[in-house]
Amino acid sequence: MTGPIKNIAFFGCALTSRYRSGLCKCFNNAAKRIGASIIYFNSLGKIGEKNTEYGECEYDLIDYIDLDQFDGIIYDGEGYNVEGAAEKVIEKLRTAKCPVISISSYVDGFYNIDFEDASGMRKLVEHFIDVHKHTRIGFMSGYLTHPDAQLRLREFKAVMRERGLPEEGAGIFEGDFWFNKGNEAADFFLSRPERPQSIVCANDYMAIALISAFKLRGIKVPDDIAVSGFDGSVESKQYIPHITTATREREDIANITMKLLVELKTTGTDHTDHTVSPRTIFTQSCGCIPIDFNTALQNVDDFYNDIRLFDYCLNDTEAAMLKLNKVEELDSLEHAFRECATNFGDYSAFFLFMQTDTRGCLSCTSSFDSPAGIFRPVIWIDEKNEFIRADGPMTSSHMIPVRKSDVPHFYYITSTYCAERMFGYALIEMKDDDIFSDFYNIFLLNLSVTIERLWKNDNIRQLYKKQKALYEKQKQLSVHDELTGMFNRRGFDEASKRAISSLRDKCTVCTMVLDMDGLKRINDVYGHSEGDIAIKTAADIITACCTSNEIAGRTGGDEFYVYASDYSQEKLDSFNSNLLRLCDEYNKNHDKPYKIELSYGGYLCETDNNGSIEEFMKISDSRMYEQKMSKPNRRKREV
Repeated sequence: MTGPIKNIAFFGCALTSRYRSGLCKCFNNAAKRIGASIIYFNSLGKIGEKNTEYGECEYDLIDYIDLDQFDGIIYDGEGYNVEGAAEKVIEKLRTAKCPVISISSYVDGFYNIDFEDASGMRKLVEHFIDVHKHTRIGFMSGYLTHPDAQLRLREFKAVMRERGLPEEGAGIFEGDFWFNKGNEAADFFLSRPERPQSIVCANDYMAIALISAFKLRGIKVPDDIAVSGFDGSVESKQYIPHITTATREREDIANITMKLLVELKTTGTDHTDHTVSPRTIFTQSCGCIPIDFNTALQNVDDFYNDIRLFDYCLNDTEAAMLKLNKVEELDSLEHAFRECATNFGDYSAFFLFMQTDTRGCLSCTSSFDSPAGIFRPVIWIDEKNEFIRADGPMTSSHMIPVRKSDVPHFYYITSTYCAERMFGYALIEMKDDDIFSDFYNIFLLNLSVTIERLWKNDNIRQLYKKQKALYEKQKQLSVHDELTGMFNRRGFDEASKRAISSLRDKCTVCTMVLDMDGLKRINDVYGHSEGDIAIKTAADIITACCTSNEIAGRTGGDEFYVYASDYSQEKLDSFNSNLLRLCDEYNKNHDKPYKIELSYGGYLCETDNNGSIEEFMKISDSRMYEQKMSKPNRRKREV
């Protein structure tokens, strides 16, 4: 492997979280130093706390990503929170020909950069023992099915044992890695036979929740009970008191990853896994550093500035929802995006690519068949004119627009999906090294809902067209026989009655009844499918005989009616002659084990528009029956 590293893929979930947004910035800065671009494949995963939702088809996009276009791949598996998602991503990444580096969880076969969480937890516990001389130390764990919670609890117990203290300490409480268990944890620790001198929490969020619960109960931190967290979150620096914690060094992670990719590219395989050590921050919540009120006041000001910005962004989001709800055509999406995309950060480029089938039909249309791994741009916003516009389809090996220069770029690709459909993907590039805010995710979800609505509307339009066509077809079927295409009984009655009622003067009309001979035997011996062929043949012969504006219909299984106005004996004789001739020709020219034969009865009479078709048909039917029974070897009328 030789040559510079140009394109790196980064696979992760919830990249707008506080930790991962900072991680992305660190990776962007590290990539700049080696002249590489990063393409982030961001998943939203589960959304919501009480009622979590996620798109089952969100991870379908990974099937269309051609990994051969990348010189290296970074996998951040810790953030995937949908069951089976991490496994699907890993399965895909195992097919990569370039190096794959896992930065947050160990994956067999990948190059792994390990967070040395154990050493950070050890330093925190030892700090309370050695510096503060505490012997009653409690532990607030995350939910114990999580590997990070298990590791940090194991290390807590190990340090307690090594120092000759009970490994359960002053009590172990299972939390949730979030803010929901603070009150329960406070009551648990305050109800212990001996109140803890300090409590080590498995992350900063639970530490904040616990301290807030202590405040409500009149417990001062750190005067009454000291508390520490873990992870070094932004909130830990903003909260009062500041949280003693162990931080994951994101810059170290990014720099080690880039260094490893360069080494693998230039020198070949290296099976050594790398470790990133956390840095401990001992501050106000353990009593090491007093509160700096100037800093605290500045934090309050920053907090309220963030609230005001959040309110502005929330209002913009509400306006965007209303704006997008007015979009009725796909061509209007770009204009709506330009007007609405104002609240998630400054972007320099945004592209929306829609999946197509082999015929080029977009996935948001009812005519879309099955995905073909081809994507077509439907929104193209390039503020700096840095890309060569692609109006045609793009394949999975070229998911990113062609750049006009080799300057490093940092893209974020997110699947656009709704319900059970993946429509395509959105690609955005920000103007600086920061990632977009969560409001971008909200905007994409609203955009996807809009596309879903366009898809449904197109389906409704097409369904209306189909139903209209079906109505016309049903209307035809209601008066036509499906097997023969002739009028059915209803159609014949309506057509013949209209014809006789339209007579202005008296004239000679004709009615005929025709009945197939031997249909029952054909069905019994050769099957009903062959019987249908015989009926269709008889119908075609009768239709061919109708050369003088006759109205013909199949009115029963093997029974046919014919009516004609302004008729004559000559025309009737011609009809009968042609009928016999066509039957004879068919029987001679087709090697069938049976013959097509018809009995018929005709009736001519003079009438006006008050004539009764029913009465005329009775006479014709009687004459047909007489003819059928006069044939050799006939003893009764077949049905």
